[in-house]
Amino acid sequence: MADSTKEQMIIDIFKDFRNQTVLFTNANMDKNVKKIIDFAADKAKQDSMRYPFVTVLVVGMPNVGKSSLINSMRRLGVHKGKAAKTGAMPGVTRSVEGTIKVFENPTVYLIDTPGVMIPYIADPISSLKVALTGGVKDDVADKEIMADYLLWRLNHFSNFSYVDFFHLPEPTDDITVLLPAIARRIGALQKGREYDLDQAATFFLKYYRTGKFGRYTLDDVTPDILQKYLLTPRTDALSKNQEKKSEKERKKEKRLEKWRRMGIVVKK
Repeated sequence: MADSTKEQMIIDIFKDFRNQTVLFTNANMDKNVKKIIDFAADKAKQDSMRYPFVTVLVVGMPNVGKSSLINSMRRLGVHKGKAAKTGAMPGVTRSVEGTIKVFENPTVYLIDTPGVMIPYIADPISSLKVALTGGVKDDVADKEIMADYLLWRLNHFSNFSYVDFFHLPEPTDDITVLLPAIARRIGALQKGREYDLDQAATFFLKYYRTGKFGRYTLDDVTPDILQKYLLTPRTDALSKNQEKKSEKERKKEKRLEKWRRMGIVVKK
């Protein structure tokens, strides 16, 4: 789903500022998947005595295509079928289960993992982006709000292809205009012939997620923004429960310190 025109810029910035190697791939494009296989096998090829085989842990946020990538690598590397379950929503991979051979001579194994999500996203816009790309289950987020944000982003990208497809007279920034039009277009009706706006929003989101509106990067990945991000020290965000627990511990320690000054012995 990412904008491929920004790939080389992102590769160069990560190499310069983090000394990291970045490869862009698409599980549906064999030539790109082959690059990942070659990269994984390179260590063993350089020193086969020290590295008789390579095991790679595949990690990332939910629903970014980890299992699909593993299956593509297995298909190309050892010419075998799927070994990792895939699905359109997050949470398909629920546990770490053994190794999957994806290449021979040298031998390369991959380990699929469940999606890793940070405990709390403080910025509501960032939360919307994660939800819009399918990083969390749709029943956790409000579909109409996601659809409204998606409509705004499409207009921002000057992508008005939804006008013709959903039979609108002109572009709109009003989700209450778009959703009924989608419902009419797909025949989403409830009892009493009321429009099913929830089903319309679901269709709109799926249409975007499957690339029907094109490939877009929702984050701002201009050189200045990326460089600022990479040079800024990161702090781990705390969830609401973690914040409450931390505040409770601070209050407890403050209370104990007060009692100590008063000469009161307290057993922990």
